[in-house]
Amino acid sequence: MSNRTLRVNELIQREISAYLHTRYQSEAVRITVTSVAVSPDLHDGRVFYSVLGGKDEVAECSRWLREKTGEIRHMVGKQVILKNVPRLEFIHDTSPERGTRVIQVLDEIKAKERPAS
Repeated sequence: MSNRTLRVNELIQREISAYLHTRYQSEAVRITVTSVAVSPDLHDGRVFYSVLGGKDEVAECSRWLREKTGEIRHMVGKQVILKNVPRLEFIHDTSPERGTRVIQVLDEIKAKERPAS
């Protein structure tokens, strides 16, 4: 991946995150934009996000983000000067949950290895 693509990814991630948390404070309080992956031709972009809460909150946030995709894309086009504004696709990122689960398993293993005093 080129440096330009990396910089565009980071810039779009910052802009989307800032927009969501200023424009939609109450709705976006549990949403974290974890990363953005834009294609080299800037036509398509995947926005990965995580949500605090259970499956119901994830489904609700997913639906809400799908409804706001056009507005968010329009904002990106105004804030970030690019030849093409990428079509955005929001994808739920499960890596934070997987990371938490790995830490729990490691803690369980560590607790079992301790000799009983």
